[in-house]
Amino acid sequence: MMEPPALPIDQTAAWRALASHASAVRQRHLRDLFAADARRFERFSFRCGELLLDLSRQRLEDETLRLLLDLAGEADLPRWRDRMLAGEKINLTENRAALHTALRLPENRSLVVDGEDVVPAVHRELHRMAVMVDAIRSGNWTGATGERFRHVIAIGIGGSDLGPRMAVEALAPYREPGLDIHFVSNVDGADIARATAQCDAAATLVIVASKTFTTQETMTNAATARDWLRGALGGAAAGWARHFIGISANPQVPGGFGIPPERVLVFWDWVGGRYSLWSAIGLPIALGIGMPRFRDLLAGGHAMDEHFATAPAAENLPLLMGLAGIWNVNFLGHDTLAVLPYDQGLSRLAAYLQQADMESNGKGVDRWGRPLGYATGPVVFGEPGTNGQHAFYQLLHQGPRPVPADFIVPLGSHYKLDRHHDILLANALAQAEALMCGRSREQAEAEMLAAGKSPAEAAALAPHRAFGGNRPSTTILLPRLDPFHFGMLIALYEHRIFVQGCIWGINSFDQWGVELGKQLAGPILEELTGADIRHHHDAATAALIALAKGRSRS
Repeated sequence: MMEPPALPIDQTAAWRALASHASAVRQRHLRDLFAADARRFERFSFRCGELLLDLSRQRLEDETLRLLLDLAGEADLPRWRDRMLAGEKINLTENRAALHTALRLPENRSLVVDGEDVVPAVHRELHRMAVMVDAIRSGNWTGATGERFRHVIAIGIGGSDLGPRMAVEALAPYREPGLDIHFVSNVDGADIARATAQCDAAATLVIVASKTFTTQETMTNAATARDWLRGALGGAAAGWARHFIGISANPQVPGGFGIPPERVLVFWDWVGGRYSLWSAIGLPIALGIGMPRFRDLLAGGHAMDEHFATAPAAENLPLLMGLAGIWNVNFLGHDTLAVLPYDQGLSRLAAYLQQADMESNGKGVDRWGRPLGYATGPVVFGEPGTNGQHAFYQLLHQGPRPVPADFIVPLGSHYKLDRHHDILLANALAQAEALMCGRSREQAEAEMLAAGKSPAEAAALAPHRAFGGNRPSTTILLPRLDPFHFGMLIALYEHRIFVQGCIWGINSFDQWGVELGKQLAGPILEELTGADIRHHHDAATAALIALAKGRSRS
């Protein structure tokens, strides 16, 4: 096992220097930083290809960045990055590599893990996936009655659902008509019932994605889908397996469910669920946009991997974005993050990043099990613009606690509705400007007087119409939301999360915090479904179980 550092990161000289710097600059306003530096945007915005990361509206100064880069060095970040990319087992609690980047490597590269080059295996599975995708999309692979598939029900949960669901929505303009894709994740029967109600069983393909093929929610939904197909196919029910594809890290396990080996795609234990959309878990994406475009998605992710691995620290987008987040959380006390994509296709991005960030970095001990004395992952939330503006932006602008925000803005639209896109862009840029600049009480009062309000009325309303500003935000500009740049965007966030986990000294690749609730659900389920079974619980849980057992099942 790797040796822990002599001191936790918050006891190092680099951390103390940042804390002292934060005290000295805390009262400086972003307006003043821009006023003092006409080139602030140029100096605090960074590029990877056509993707631009604008950190100029973060509360950063040259000294801040210098000290943050010192902190990254103190945390040994370059070495942890290189270990990850080389396939070392940096997921210490599970003794695994965290090698989702290998899923994006070109075929002519090599990466040896545990004595085996994993790249050929990755591309063999991509080839198998391509054969399936082409057969399904062409109509050569049909269901038990000979009908071509017109519906897909993708069953998974967590990373097996959130990534593909987000990507299928994001890349909808690239989907060909004739194949509707539905996602089912919740064990609530409403989820699977509503999906099957929209599908013709004879023309429905079911994808079951589970690393272990034992996940309770996924396998319950899969069994219900199997029963639905058997019941609906009538005389062809014996051929139900023609309607299923399994995706698992153990290719033997889906056979117990009844899915034959030739209909099972594989990924590996070094692929974490929340990093798995690049693997066979991305089959629904490939079915939607076609395999060549899925490969464009991989290429975009790989371009960001190469940038993260090779760009100088002062120009490295994931590193700088991660450091800005560290500054906000640990030195300015901002423990939330609003994700604000100004593209309806990214409507599921915030949900995806909630898992990617909060499951990765929501930890209370370091890699070696030592309790942390500082905050880690922020609370992530968000909605696409302009919907969020009419919901929670009030708190962003005038709430007493600043909320850092990420504005994700594709400059081009797939839809020939220029007026709509111009309005969208105007709102994105205006909201970021308003968060930064604010509006003083005097400005608010002067505007109302100019509009004809009386001095007394203007003075009374001015406090309500003033905005403090100085709210930090990042803007990410994409030329368009296409597979390549979407891949770059998601890889940017993956690496940003990794950067922050490294600096906090935590393992970003396990998720033990989700286990206890699952374990406790088992005995409770036994009590709910068995007449004479009793387990020990606290008084509230016991009372709620009794009430639930008394419910009507009619």
